[in-house]
Amino acid sequence: MKDNKPKGKSESGDEQERIAKRMARAGLCSRREAEKWIEAGRVTVNGERLMTPAFTVGPKDEIMVDGKPLQGKERTRLWLYHKPSGLVTTNRDPEGRRTVFDALPADLPRVISVGRLDINTEGLLLLTNDGGLARVLELPDTGWLRRYRVRAHGQVTQEALDRLKEGIAVNGVLYGPIEALIDREQGSNTWLTVAFREGKNREIKEVLGSLGLEVTRLIRISYGPFQLGDMPVGSVREIRGRTLRDQLGEKLIAESGADFDARILYQASSIARKASEVKKPKPKKRIALGQARQEVLDRLGTEEMNPQRSQRKKPTSKKAKSGSRTANRKGNARADNRR
Repeated sequence: MKDNKPKGKSESGDEQERIAKRMARAGLCSRREAEKWIEAGRVTVNGERLMTPAFTVGPKDEIMVDGKPLQGKERTRLWLYHKPSGLVTTNRDPEGRRTVFDALPADLPRVISVGRLDINTEGLLLLTNDGGLARVLELPDTGWLRRYRVRAHGQVTQEALDRLKEGIAVNGVLYGPIEALIDREQGSNTWLTVAFREGKNREIKEVLGSLGLEVTRLIRISYGPFQLGDMPVGSVREIRGRTLRDQLGEKLIAESGADFDARILYQASSIARKASEVKKPKPKKRIALGQARQEVLDRLGTEEMNPQRSQRKKPTSKKAKSGSRTANRKGNARADNRR
């Protein structure tokens, strides 16, 4: 296969778009990742290898990524994921740590995250198959409020937190307005609800750290109109198409280029929860009792239990009891006659 880049634009018709955008629309990766893949020579168009993302394609162009044909455009979809602590929000981690995408259900289509959560941050993470939608929802200009529950070691006054509404500069970094409320104080810890619209890296930890607080737990409970609610940790829930359209609105749909008319190429069979979270049937009561009895035997020893068993009186039937009474009466009567 030739390594020279195709010249000119696609000859496939009017509906043309940048190759990176097409790859993102197919849910393969984000636009930024697509550009890196193209520059690495992993993408071909009509049999010729691309070496620059500055190329447009049409609906009839044959696009191959790593030797496999690029799937057609899929309907824009969005999932809510309750991220547990300890997972990295990246496709591949150079340190070999477990990632969010390693933990997702196997039957979930290929998705990308809307923004990131730190490894120790829990809570709501949005996932989508549309790179254009992910890019728009990440932008501070979109204005979606991100709300967190925070446990911090230390004490702070509500007055000090209220000053964060005007923004604050920490170590030369300017952070936008932040809303913070004290929920309760628990020993040496303080629980807060924190909300902001910008979302810079480690924003909450840096800002609260400047107030003398050490963040020990961080849970994102909402992102724009989408709420974490009572979703179990590690579970995934898809937002219905109509609900998603209503929540995005015409402006964001137009800016992101979201497509709700395309077909669904990948349909998960059951993604409400991970296979590891499926509850196993409880053992029957008689089995549980048998196991408990065996544990008692093992603990006390069968040699100590056997003598006790031998000393126990076996239950007698009613017939045997009545027979013994009759025999006793006869024996007593004979004894009286002898006297």
